[in-house]
Amino acid sequence: MKRSKNYQEALKLIDKSKTYDAKEAMDLVTKTSKAKFDETVELHVKLGVDGRNADQQVRGVVVLPEGTGKSVRVLVIAKGDKAEEAKKAGADIVGDDEIIAKIMSGNWLDFDVCITTPDMMGALGRCARILGPKGLMPNPKSGTVTTDVTKAIKDVKAGKVEYRLDKQNIVHVRIGKVSFGADRLYNNLSTVMDAIIKAKPSAAKGTYIKSVYVATTMGPSLKISYSENR
Repeated sequence: MKRSKNYQEALKLIDKSKTYDAKEAMDLVTKTSKAKFDETVELHVKLGVDGRNADQQVRGVVVLPEGTGKSVRVLVIAKGDKAEEAKKAGADIVGDDEIIAKIMSGNWLDFDVCITTPDMMGALGRCARILGPKGLMPNPKSGTVTTDVTKAIKDVKAGKVEYRLDKQNIVHVRIGKVSFGADRLYNNLSTVMDAIIKAKPSAAKGTYIKSVYVATTMGPSLKISYSENR
């Protein structure tokens, strides 16, 4: 695949045979950003688990100390007092059955995170086939099915992100924007890595952290040295 001129220029700054120290990598990833927009920095962690087995699943949430750098549009599905609470807490969209019908009828997905109260899960479950593949279906494990909608909204707005294995046993997480600078990106990276390490399944055998890479939206990837025994 032919790469852009900016990509080729960025690639010249990277030694693809080298495994970089995490702090050095964060400094370099900001220098390799050549796009005209504020690129997202993405973390990719290959784990030594088999996600096909329920006892080797890796999934959780973490609040990035430096935030995500992205304005998050939050939808809350709730009724009555909880709907009013959600509005006061800063939810961007609040509704119940009419929002569910809107999603069902037109695949409406004009939001980044969906939070709901437990009593609405039965009705919202009809949207699982639409929301699930997009990673938008509320889940108790991610804190998006809760009676404490105020906390859920504040956590999301503050920079809460979810991590989970894909089919290749890789975790992909956005850890900020290039404009954050190396120090803030490192803080976010360390927080995510610590969470992933703590989430190591007891059934996992051998090396848990197989490889760690970071890359900007449009840039080449860098391999990072990161021990699970820090």
